[in-house]
Amino acid sequence: MNRDILEEKILAILVDDFEFDNPQANDNLRDDHGFDSIDAIELLAKIEVLFGFSLTREEKEGAMEIRTINDILDYLENILARRGGTASTQANR
Repeated sequence: MNRDILEEKILAILVDDFEFDNPQANDNLRDDHGFDSIDAIELLAKIEVLFGFSLTREEKEGAMEIRTINDILDYLENILARRGGTASTQANR
């Protein structure tokens, strides 16, 4: 899955489920959108559903470094690359 498709899917989640208004790639999730730790947990759960797999403890710990929407995309690209792109068919549904 390319980054553009990934971004489209993540932005849709942020707008539809978290009510972000016009999110931009470099927005600080907390400062610009009031995103908190509970929201982060919910987002990880939605990502698991989107891709059809459970994140490992290590992968979840890696999410602690996320600050921007670009960080989310980098994080997901790394996970997909390590998993050999196995989730791409799930996310393209």
